Amino acid sequence: MKFGTSGLRGLSADLKGRPSTVYATAFGQYLLDSGRAHEGDLVMVGRDFRDSSPAIAQTCALALTGLGFSVASCGTVPTPALAFYGSRSKAASLMITGSHIPADRNGIKFYRPDGEIDKADEAAISDLAVKLDRSLPDEPMVGKAKLEDRSGECVRAFMARNAGLLSKNALSGLRIGVYQHSTVARDMMVQLLSNYGAEAIALGRSETFIPVDTEAVSSQTIALLRDWAQSLALDALV
Repeated sequence: MKFGTSGLRGLSADLKGRPSTVYATAFGQYLLDSGRAHEGDLVMVGRDFRDSSPAIAQTCALALTGLGFSVASCGTVPTPALAFYGSRSKAASLMITGSHIPADRNGIKFYRPDGEIDKADEAAISDLAVKLDRSLPDEPMVGKAKLEDRSGECVRAFMARNAGLLSKNALSGLRIGVYQHSTVARDMMVQLLSNYGAEAIALGRSETFIPVDTEAVSSQTIALLRDWAQSLALDALV
């Protein structure tokens, strides 16, 4: 379990247990100790579609409510949507996602009320996690945290933010395919492109999690995208 390029990463089986309690508690305690948040403040939690994400999100929420925070669920949303909404609300947030890594792994991204944590924050949180690992009970927290539902508000805020990026009907006349796979942004992308006048065509939707690394796209995926582009006469693919 360690911090990587962006956030904490580890095996899903591990994160579903005690480590998510330890690191969520360390994050919350760091916010309190540094004065970046106070008891009773709101903390947002979002997640992706990985099978392990709901359990990890619930464990993190329990840990944060145990520190006196009020925790809100933003449901399954893209990381930028949660980060934007948290920053706009001046609230800290946690995103449960492994991004493109394999499905048997997962991660937690941490955001202060003013943006994503930096390397100094990571070091301080890691130090606290080591201390908490010695003092917290061996068993992971169990139960169900009472969460305020902010999922709809989070999505609406992000869609409104993106609605003004281009002029009205800027994509009119274009046929744009959206490779949906298992990304939490899939429906938002179709809606956003349609709002700009494009004919957005949803493709490859999967109810099983598919990790997609945009810097190492498989030959099979490339062939699939090429076939869609040609057979559907697409102007672009997202």
